[in-house]
Amino acid sequence: MLFKLAWRNLWRNKLRTGIMLGAMVFGLMGVVAMMGFLSGMYGSMIHNAIAWQTSHIQVQNTLYLDDPDIKHTIVDLPDVEKAVAAIPGLKGWSARFIADGMVASARSNRGVRINGIDTQAESTVTPLADNITQGEWLSEEGRNPVLVSEKTASRLKLRIGSKVVLTFTDASGDVSGAAFRVRGIFKTPSTSFDDSNVFVRRADLTALAGIGGAHEVAVLLESDDAAMLQAKRLRGDEAISVGNRIRDWQQVQPLLASLINQQGLSNAIMLGIFVVAMGFGIVNIMLMSVFERTREFGVLMAVGMQKHRVFILIMLETAWLGITGAGLGLLASLIVIGVLQYTGIPLGAMAEGLGAFGVDTLLYPQVTFTEYQMIFFTVVAASLLAALYPARQILKQRPVDAMADKH
Repeated sequence: MLFKLAWRNLWRNKLRTGIMLGAMVFGLMGVVAMMGFLSGMYGSMIHNAIAWQTSHIQVQNTLYLDDPDIKHTIVDLPDVEKAVAAIPGLKGWSARFIADGMVASARSNRGVRINGIDTQAESTVTPLADNITQGEWLSEEGRNPVLVSEKTASRLKLRIGSKVVLTFTDASGDVSGAAFRVRGIFKTPSTSFDDSNVFVRRADLTALAGIGGAHEVAVLLESDDAAMLQAKRLRGDEAISVGNRIRDWQQVQPLLASLINQQGLSNAIMLGIFVVAMGFGIVNIMLMSVFERTREFGVLMAVGMQKHRVFILIMLETAWLGITGAGLGLLASLIVIGVLQYTGIPLGAMAEGLGAFGVDTLLYPQVTFTEYQMIFFTVVAASLLAALYPARQILKQRPVDAMADKH
Protein backbone atom coordinates (compact mmCIF):
# COMPACT_ATOMS: atom_id res chain seq x y z
CA MET A 1 0.00 0.00 0.00
CA LEU A 2 2.74 2.47 0.98
CA PHE A 3 4.73 1.61 -2.16
CA LYS A 4 1.77 2.47 -4.42
CA LEU A 5 0.97 5.62 -2.45
CA ALA A 6 4.59 6.77 -2.59
CA TRP A 7 4.71 6.28 -6.38
CA ARG A 8 1.52 8.31 -6.84
CA ASN A 9 2.76 11.08 -4.55
CA LEU A 10 5.96 11.30 -6.56
CA TRP A 11 3.97 12.23 -9.67
CA ARG A 12 1.68 14.79 -8.10
CA ASN A 13 3.89 17.49 -9.56
CA LYS A 14 4.93 15.95 -12.87
CA LEU A 15 6.99 18.94 -14.02
CA ARG A 16 9.11 19.08 -10.90
CA THR A 17 9.69 15.32 -10.83
CA GLY A 18 10.42 15.27 -14.57
CA ILE A 19 13.02 18.03 -14.27
CA MET A 20 14.79 16.20 -11.45
CA LEU A 21 14.74 12.92 -13.36
CA GLY A 22 16.06 14.66 -16.45
CA ALA A 23 18.92 16.17 -14.44
CA MET A 24 19.74 12.74 -12.99
CA VAL A 25 19.64 11.04 -16.41
CA PHE A 26 21.87 13.57 -18.18
CA GLY A 27 24.19 13.80 -15.17
CA LEU A 28 24.61 10.03 -15.06
CA MET A 29 25.21 9.90 -18.81
CA GLY A 30 28.03 12.42 -18.37
CA VAL A 31 29.55 10.56 -15.42
CA VAL A 32 29.38 7.14 -17.11
CA ALA A 33 30.74 8.54 -20.37
CA MET A 34 33.70 10.11 -18.57
CA MET A 35 34.35 6.91 -16.59
CA GLY A 36 34.17 4.92 -19.81
CA PHE A 37 36.54 7.33 -21.55
CA LEU A 38 39.13 7.09 -18.77
CA SER A 39 38.78 3.30 -18.53
CA GLY A 40 39.14 3.01 -22.29
CA MET A 41 42.19 5.26 -22.27
CA TYR A 42 43.85 3.30 -19.46
CA GLY A 43 42.91 0.02 -21.15
CA SER A 44 44.46 1.23 -24.40
CA MET A 45 47.63 2.28 -22.58
CA ILE A 46 47.93 -1.13 -20.89
CA HIS A 47 47.22 -3.09 -24.07
CA ASN A 48 49.69 -1.11 -26.17
CA ALA A 49 52.38 -1.07 -23.48
CA ILE A 50 52.19 -4.85 -23.16
CA ALA A 51 51.94 -5.40 -26.92
CA TRP A 52 54.74 -3.07 -27.97
CA GLN A 53 57.08 -2.42 -25.07
CA THR A 54 56.92 -4.43 -21.87
CA SER A 55 55.21 -7.72 -22.85
CA HIS A 56 53.87 -9.52 -19.76
CA ILE A 57 57.23 -10.62 -18.36
CA GLN A 58 60.80 -9.59 -19.07
CA VAL A 59 64.01 -11.43 -18.17
CA GLN A 60 67.28 -9.49 -18.15
CA ASN A 61 70.72 -9.58 -16.61
CA THR A 62 70.62 -7.70 -13.29
CA LEU A 63 73.74 -5.78 -14.30
CA TYR A 64 72.11 -4.71 -17.56
CA LEU A 65 69.25 -3.01 -15.69
CA ASP A 66 71.73 -0.95 -13.67
CA ASP A 67 74.13 -0.34 -16.55
CA PRO A 68 72.87 -1.18 -20.07
CA ASP A 69 76.29 -2.22 -21.35
CA ILE A 70 76.26 -4.43 -24.43
CA LYS A 71 78.41 -7.02 -22.59
CA HIS A 72 75.73 -7.64 -19.92
CA THR A 73 73.78 -10.36 -21.68
CA ILE A 74 71.42 -12.82 -20.00
CA VAL A 75 73.21 -15.43 -17.90
CA ASP A 76 72.70 -19.02 -19.19
CA LEU A 77 70.28 -18.02 -21.95
CA PRO A 78 69.43 -21.63 -23.00
CA ASP A 79 68.24 -22.42 -19.44
CA VAL A 80 66.11 -19.28 -19.39
CA GLU A 81 64.58 -20.15 -22.76
CA LYS A 82 63.78 -23.66 -21.58
CA ALA A 83 62.09 -22.37 -18.41
CA VAL A 84 60.10 -19.78 -20.34
CA ALA A 85 58.90 -22.34 -22.88
CA ALA A 86 57.37 -24.37 -20.01
CA ILE A 87 55.22 -21.51 -18.67
CA PRO A 88 51.47 -22.42 -18.58
CA GLY A 89 49.32 -20.18 -20.77
CA LEU A 90 52.29 -19.06 -22.87
CA LYS A 91 51.38 -17.22 -26.06
CA GLY A 92 54.89 -16.51 -27.28
CA TRP A 93 58.39 -15.40 -26.31
CA SER A 94 61.28 -13.69 -28.01
CA ALA A 95 64.98 -13.20 -27.17
CA ARG A 96 66.30 -9.76 -28.19
CA PHE A 97 69.81 -8.38 -28.61
CA ILE A 98 69.77 -4.63 -27.95
CA ALA A 99 72.24 -1.87 -28.70
CA ASP A 100 71.95 1.87 -28.20
CA GLY A 101 73.38 3.60 -31.24
CA MET A 102 72.78 5.90 -34.18
CA VAL A 103 70.94 5.57 -37.45
CA ALA A 104 72.20 7.83 -40.22
CA SER A 105 71.13 8.54 -43.76
CA ALA A 106 72.55 10.89 -46.36
CA ARG A 107 70.26 13.61 -45.01
CA SER A 108 70.35 13.27 -41.21
CA ASN A 109 70.99 11.05 -38.21
CA ARG A 110 69.47 10.36 -34.80
CA GLY A 111 69.94 8.23 -31.70
CA VAL A 112 67.91 5.00 -31.60
CA ARG A 113 67.59 1.68 -29.84
CA ILE A 114 68.67 -1.04 -32.25
CA ASN A 115 66.64 -4.21 -31.62
CA GLY A 116 68.10 -7.45 -32.89
CA ILE A 117 65.21 -9.91 -33.13
CA ASP A 118 64.43 -13.45 -34.25
CA THR A 119 61.81 -12.71 -36.87
CA GLN A 120 59.53 -15.69 -36.29
CA ALA A 121 59.66 -15.48 -32.49
CA GLU A 122 59.12 -11.71 -32.42
CA SER A 123 55.95 -11.99 -34.48
CA THR A 124 54.38 -14.06 -31.68
CA VAL A 125 55.12 -11.39 -29.04
CA THR A 126 54.55 -8.02 -30.76
CA PRO A 127 52.14 -7.12 -33.58
CA LEU A 128 54.95 -5.40 -35.47
CA ALA A 129 54.60 -7.64 -38.52
CA ASP A 130 50.93 -6.62 -38.83
CA ASN A 131 51.74 -2.90 -38.65
CA ILE A 132 54.05 -2.62 -41.64
CA THR A 133 52.66 0.28 -43.69
CA GLN A 134 55.23 0.05 -46.49
CA GLY A 135 57.50 -2.76 -47.61
CA GLU A 136 57.55 -6.08 -45.80
CA TRP A 137 58.50 -7.87 -42.59
CA LEU A 138 62.06 -8.98 -41.97
CA SER A 139 62.99 -12.30 -43.55
CA GLU A 140 66.10 -14.44 -43.78
CA GLU A 141 66.72 -13.33 -47.35
CA GLY A 142 68.84 -10.33 -48.23
CA ARG A 143 71.82 -8.67 -46.60
CA ASN A 144 71.32 -6.49 -43.53
CA PRO A 145 67.61 -5.54 -43.79
CA VAL A 146 66.19 -3.03 -41.29
CA LEU A 147 62.74 -1.84 -40.22
CA VAL A 148 62.22 1.84 -39.39
CA SER A 149 59.15 3.75 -38.28
CA GLU A 150 57.23 6.24 -40.42
CA LYS A 151 58.45 9.00 -38.11
CA THR A 152 62.11 8.02 -38.52
CA ALA A 153 61.68 7.56 -42.26
CA SER A 154 60.18 11.05 -42.54
CA ARG A 155 62.95 12.70 -40.54
CA LEU A 156 65.76 10.90 -42.35
CA LYS A 157 64.06 11.11 -45.77
CA LEU A 158 63.95 7.34 -46.21
CA ARG A 159 61.90 5.04 -48.41
CA ILE A 160 61.91 1.32 -49.15
CA GLY A 161 65.36 0.32 -50.38
CA SER A 162 67.13 3.35 -48.91
CA LYS A 163 70.52 2.76 -47.34
CA VAL A 164 71.17 3.69 -43.71
CA VAL A 165 74.21 3.24 -41.51
CA LEU A 166 73.76 1.84 -38.00
CA THR A 167 76.58 2.51 -35.53
CA PHE A 168 77.03 1.50 -31.89
CA THR A 169 79.70 0.52 -29.37
CA ASP A 170 80.60 -3.16 -29.65
CA ALA A 171 81.73 -5.61 -26.95
CA SER A 172 85.35 -4.42 -27.24
CA GLY A 173 84.38 -0.82 -26.62
CA ASP A 174 85.03 0.18 -30.21
CA VAL A 175 82.57 1.89 -32.52
CA SER A 176 81.09 -0.65 -34.91
CA GLY A 177 78.66 -0.18 -37.73
CA ALA A 178 77.42 -1.33 -41.09
CA ALA A 179 75.16 -0.32 -43.95
CA PHE A 180 71.57 -1.62 -43.90
CA ARG A 181 68.74 -1.46 -46.42
CA VAL A 182 65.24 -0.38 -45.41
CA ARG A 183 63.07 -3.48 -45.84
CA GLY A 184 59.91 -2.12 -44.23
CA ILE A 185 58.36 0.93 -42.56
CA PHE A 186 56.04 0.54 -39.56
CA LYS A 187 53.69 2.66 -37.47
CA THR A 188 52.55 1.89 -33.89
CA PRO A 189 50.12 3.64 -31.52
CA SER A 190 53.05 4.97 -29.45
CA THR A 191 54.83 7.95 -30.98
CA SER A 192 57.68 7.69 -28.45
CA PHE A 193 58.23 4.04 -29.42
CA ASP A 194 58.27 4.94 -33.12
CA ASP A 195 60.71 7.75 -32.48
CA SER A 196 63.36 5.62 -30.81
CA ASN A 197 63.33 2.06 -32.22
CA VAL A 198 64.62 0.30 -35.32
CA PHE A 199 64.63 -3.47 -35.88
CA VAL A 200 67.20 -5.74 -37.52
CA ARG A 201 67.88 -9.45 -37.50
CA ARG A 202 69.49 -10.65 -34.30
CA ALA A 203 72.19 -12.60 -36.16
CA ASP A 204 73.24 -9.48 -38.09
CA LEU A 205 73.55 -7.40 -34.93
CA THR A 206 75.44 -10.00 -32.86
CA ALA A 207 77.91 -10.45 -35.70
CA LEU A 208 78.67 -6.71 -35.64
CA ALA A 209 78.79 -6.61 -31.83
CA GLY A 210 81.23 -9.48 -31.58
CA ILE A 211 79.20 -11.12 -28.82
CA GLY A 212 76.32 -13.60 -28.79
CA GLY A 213 73.35 -14.14 -26.50
CA ALA A 214 70.53 -11.72 -25.74
CA HIS A 215 69.84 -8.82 -23.43
CA GLU A 216 66.13 -9.38 -23.01
CA VAL A 217 63.64 -12.22 -23.18
CA ALA A 218 60.10 -10.93 -23.63
CA VAL A 219 57.24 -13.24 -22.65
CA LEU A 220 53.63 -12.85 -23.76
CA LEU A 221 50.86 -14.76 -21.95
CA GLU A 222 47.26 -15.56 -22.81
CA SER A 223 45.99 -13.49 -19.86
CA ASP A 224 47.13 -10.15 -18.41
CA ASP A 225 46.11 -11.30 -14.93
CA ALA A 226 48.59 -14.20 -14.99
CA ALA A 227 51.69 -12.00 -15.38
CA MET A 228 52.44 -11.51 -11.69
CA LEU A 229 51.87 -15.17 -10.83
CA GLN A 230 54.00 -16.53 -13.68
CA ALA A 231 56.78 -14.03 -12.99
CA LYS A 232 56.86 -15.25 -9.39
CA ARG A 233 56.93 -18.83 -10.65
CA LEU A 234 59.94 -18.07 -12.88
CA ARG A 235 61.78 -16.42 -9.98
CA GLY A 236 61.44 -19.67 -8.06
CA ASP A 237 62.82 -21.75 -10.93
CA GLU A 238 66.25 -23.03 -9.86
CA ALA A 239 67.35 -23.40 -13.49
CA ILE A 240 67.41 -19.61 -13.91
CA SER A 241 70.59 -18.00 -12.64
CA VAL A 242 70.40 -15.50 -9.79
CA GLY A 243 72.32 -13.16 -12.07
CA ASN A 244 69.11 -12.60 -14.02
CA ARG A 245 66.16 -10.50 -12.93
CA ILE A 246 62.55 -11.35 -13.78
CA ARG A 247 59.94 -8.59 -13.82
CA ASP A 248 56.25 -8.45 -14.73
CA TRP A 249 54.90 -5.52 -16.75
CA GLN A 250 53.88 -3.53 -13.68
CA GLN A 251 57.46 -3.64 -12.41
CA VAL A 252 58.81 -2.69 -15.83
CA GLN A 253 56.53 0.37 -15.99
CA PRO A 254 55.67 1.34 -12.40
CA LEU A 255 54.32 4.75 -13.48
CA LEU A 256 51.71 3.12 -15.70
CA ALA A 257 50.82 0.66 -12.94
CA SER A 258 50.40 3.60 -10.54
CA LEU A 259 48.05 5.36 -12.96
CA ILE A 260 45.96 2.24 -13.34
CA ASN A 261 45.72 1.82 -9.56
CA GLN A 262 44.40 5.39 -9.29
CA GLN A 263 41.63 4.73 -11.82
CA GLY A 264 39.19 3.64 -9.12
CA LEU A 265 39.86 6.83 -7.14
CA SER A 266 39.28 8.99 -10.23
CA ASN A 267 35.95 7.27 -10.93
CA ALA A 268 34.93 7.62 -7.27
CA ILE A 269 35.69 11.36 -7.29
CA MET A 270 33.61 11.94 -10.44
CA LEU A 271 30.70 9.90 -9.07
CA GLY A 272 31.00 11.64 -5.71
CA ILE A 273 30.72 15.11 -7.27
CA PHE A 274 27.59 14.05 -9.16
CA VAL A 275 26.04 12.41 -6.09
CA VAL A 276 26.59 15.51 -3.92
CA ALA A 277 25.01 17.78 -6.55
CA MET A 278 22.14 15.34 -7.00
CA GLY A 279 21.68 15.09 -3.23
CA PHE A 280 21.17 18.84 -2.89
CA GLY A 281 18.61 18.71 -5.69
CA ILE A 282 16.71 15.88 -4.01
CA VAL A 283 16.75 17.68 -0.64
CA ASN A 284 15.27 20.75 -2.32
CA ILE A 285 12.56 18.81 -4.13
CA MET A 286 11.57 16.76 -1.11
CA LEU A 287 11.47 19.82 1.16
CA MET A 288 9.11 21.52 -1.28
CA SER A 289 7.01 18.37 -1.56
CA VAL A 290 6.82 17.87 2.21
CA PHE A 291 6.02 21.52 3.02
CA GLU A 292 3.27 21.56 0.38
CA ARG A 293 1.65 18.58 2.12
CA THR A 294 2.20 19.58 5.74
CA ARG A 295 -1.54 19.76 6.46
CA GLU A 296 -2.06 16.41 4.72
CA PHE A 297 0.57 14.75 6.89
CA GLY A 298 -0.96 16.38 9.96
CA VAL A 299 -4.36 14.88 9.12
CA LEU A 300 -2.81 11.45 8.56
CA MET A 301 -1.08 11.55 11.93
CA ALA A 302 -4.24 12.88 13.61
CA VAL A 303 -6.37 9.98 12.37
CA GLY A 304 -3.90 7.46 13.76
CA MET A 305 -1.14 6.99 11.18
CA GLN A 306 2.05 6.34 13.11
CA LYS A 307 4.96 8.71 12.59
CA HIS A 308 7.31 5.94 11.50
CA ARG A 309 4.90 5.07 8.67
CA VAL A 310 4.89 8.71 7.57
CA PHE A 311 8.69 8.56 7.64
CA ILE A 312 8.67 5.36 5.56
CA LEU A 313 6.27 6.98 3.07
CA ILE A 314 8.61 9.93 2.50
CA MET A 315 11.63 7.65 2.21
CA LEU A 316 9.79 5.45 -0.31
CA GLU A 317 8.98 8.49 -2.44
CA THR A 318 12.66 9.37 -2.53
CA ALA A 319 13.61 5.74 -3.16
CA TRP A 320 11.29 5.66 -6.17
CA LEU A 321 12.90 8.91 -7.40
CA GLY A 322 16.40 7.48 -7.01
CA ILE A 323 15.56 4.09 -8.55
CA THR A 324 13.76 5.67 -11.51
CA GLY A 325 16.47 8.27 -12.12
CA ALA A 326 19.31 5.78 -11.75
CA GLY A 327 17.55 3.18 -13.90
CA LEU A 328 16.75 5.60 -16.73
CA GLY A 329 20.18 7.22 -16.50
CA LEU A 330 22.05 3.94 -16.67
CA LEU A 331 19.82 2.66 -19.48
CA ALA A 332 20.60 5.78 -21.51
CA SER A 333 24.28 5.47 -20.59
CA LEU A 334 24.30 1.82 -21.65
CA ILE A 335 22.96 2.81 -25.08
CA VAL A 336 25.48 5.65 -25.48
CA ILE A 337 28.44 3.50 -24.39
CA GLY A 338 27.23 0.70 -26.68
CA VAL A 339 27.22 3.05 -29.66
CA LEU A 340 30.64 4.50 -28.78
CA GLN A 341 32.09 1.02 -28.34
CA TYR A 342 30.99 0.31 -31.92
CA THR A 343 32.05 3.63 -33.51
CA GLY A 344 34.93 4.59 -31.21
CA ILE A 345 35.84 8.12 -30.12
CA PRO A 346 38.28 9.86 -32.50
CA LEU A 347 40.77 11.84 -30.42
CA GLY A 348 41.46 14.39 -33.12
CA ALA A 349 43.94 17.03 -31.98
CA MET A 350 44.63 15.11 -28.76
CA ALA A 351 45.84 12.03 -30.65
CA GLU A 352 49.42 13.28 -31.07
CA GLY A 353 49.84 14.15 -27.39
CA LEU A 354 48.20 10.99 -26.05
CA GLY A 355 50.11 8.92 -28.61
CA ALA A 356 53.25 9.57 -26.55
CA PHE A 357 51.61 7.51 -23.79
CA GLY A 358 50.63 4.70 -26.16
CA VAL A 359 46.95 5.62 -26.53
CA ASP A 360 45.22 4.68 -29.80
CA THR A 361 43.91 7.49 -31.99
CA LEU A 362 40.46 5.85 -31.87
CA LEU A 363 39.36 5.23 -28.29
CA TYR A 364 36.74 2.69 -27.22
CA PRO A 365 35.13 3.43 -23.81
CA GLN A 366 34.85 0.59 -21.29
CA VAL A 367 32.35 0.35 -18.42
CA THR A 368 32.01 -2.94 -16.57
CA PHE A 369 28.79 -4.44 -15.19
CA THR A 370 30.25 -4.06 -11.68
CA GLU A 371 30.66 -0.31 -12.26
CA TYR A 372 27.05 -0.02 -13.43
CA GLN A 373 25.94 -1.82 -10.27
CA MET A 374 28.08 0.42 -8.08
CA ILE A 375 26.66 3.57 -9.69
CA PHE A 376 23.05 2.37 -9.33
CA PHE A 377 23.30 1.50 -5.65
CA THR A 378 25.31 4.65 -4.87
CA VAL A 379 22.66 6.89 -6.46
CA VAL A 380 19.80 5.12 -4.65
CA ALA A 381 21.65 5.24 -1.32
CA ALA A 382 22.44 8.94 -1.80
CA SER A 383 18.77 9.60 -2.59
CA LEU A 384 17.64 7.95 0.65
CA LEU A 385 20.27 9.86 2.61
CA ALA A 386 19.09 13.15 1.09
CA ALA A 387 15.50 12.42 2.19
CA LEU A 388 16.37 12.17 5.88
CA TYR A 389 16.34 15.92 6.48
CA PRO A 390 12.94 16.63 4.83
CA ALA A 391 11.41 13.61 6.61
CA ARG A 392 12.76 14.80 9.97
CA GLN A 393 11.32 18.26 9.42
CA ILE A 394 7.75 16.97 9.13
CA LEU A 395 8.08 14.46 11.95
CA LYS A 396 9.16 17.20 14.39
CA GLN A 397 5.73 18.83 14.10
CA ARG A 398 2.71 17.94 16.20
CA PRO A 399 -0.38 16.88 14.25
CA VAL A 400 -2.39 19.92 15.42
CA ASP A 401 0.35 22.32 14.32
CA ALA A 402 0.71 20.57 10.98
CA MET A 403 -3.06 20.76 10.30
CA ALA A 404 -2.95 24.49 11.07
CA ASP A 405 -0.20 25.10 8.52
CA LYS A 406 -1.19 27.64 5.84
CA HIS A 407 1.14 26.39 3.06
